[in-house]
Amino acid sequence: MNTRDRAVPEHNPSRRQALSCLAAWTGAAVVWTVAGGVPRALGATTSDHIAAASKNALTFVQISDTHIGFHKEANPDVVGSLRRAIADINGLAQTPAFVVHTGDVSHLSRPEEFGQAKEILTEIHVDRVHTIPGEHDTIDDGLSGYLKFFDHDGKGRGWYSFDQGGVHVIGLTNTLNFKMGTMSALGDEQLAWLKTDLAHVSHSTPIVVLAHIPMWTVWEPWGWGTADSAVALALLRPYGSVTVLNGHIHQVLQKVEGHIALHTAMSLAYPLPTPGQAGFGEPGPVKVPAGELGKLLGTRQLSVVRGRHELALIDTPLDR
Repeated sequence: MNTRDRAVPEHNPSRRQALSCLAAWTGAAVVWTVAGGVPRALGATTSDHIAAASKNALTFVQISDTHIGFHKEANPDVVGSLRRAIADINGLAQTPAFVVHTGDVSHLSRPEEFGQAKEILTEIHVDRVHTIPGEHDTIDDGLSGYLKFFDHDGKGRGWYSFDQGGVHVIGLTNTLNFKMGTMSALGDEQLAWLKTDLAHVSHSTPIVVLAHIPMWTVWEPWGWGTADSAVALALLRPYGSVTVLNGHIHQVLQKVEGHIALHTAMSLAYPLPTPGQAGFGEPGPVKVPAGELGKLLGTRQLSVVRGRHELALIDTPLDR
């Protein structure tokens, strides 16, 4: 039986206190490739998976929820956990074009945590690591601390876009008004920017969207969703291939709406309970014996075929 490693909730705890109770251990990265305008998740970061990708494909890696700065019993070495993933990424037979980090780079948004995370991420053998902020990265001071280390385009905001390999990548921020038990939002300013950004993108261009909190309502009582995601998804619906990559919930879930495929990722931190799991008034780390952890963490191989709505999925645990 799993045991739960959770802090006893205080009456009206501060945001920092609430977030600081979270624990961390190890996880895995997700490798993505885009060939012929079709995104595919290749599963584990191993050379045998990546060898199946076309040499002409745009291949990139997703990591999430590293929580650098955590120092508690469940994982006293989160840096080691991140470096395990980095070793896997650097060992790929085909070097990824870039890496995306879908939020919670730090544990408590402290300068030393951001600084250490940025330094370690430079160990990945790619030209660029593209990050977006999680709620742990925007504690107390909003984006100001995060942007001192991870301002993507120097414009002093948490959202951006870029084009690479025929793919349009959009990084969004949906954690600025985060509050335990409520759903955060993108906000009018960011949605207006998204509309303007998409106006210059051909409907045939594959789009990859990064946002920390899921862009659909996974479990509203826990705040696992984005309140105004329907507005953003409506803007994306005319495009023929849209892949949305999220973190936050530390487990792999998927939803498909027409040409939009939404995926949450495993963490480089800890498992969380399944949505609405009995006994959890709010989501907290689920601790398991060390020998069982690899059976609960794993990877997903995803094939998206042009002209088909069905997705072929293969889920593979780290330890089989």
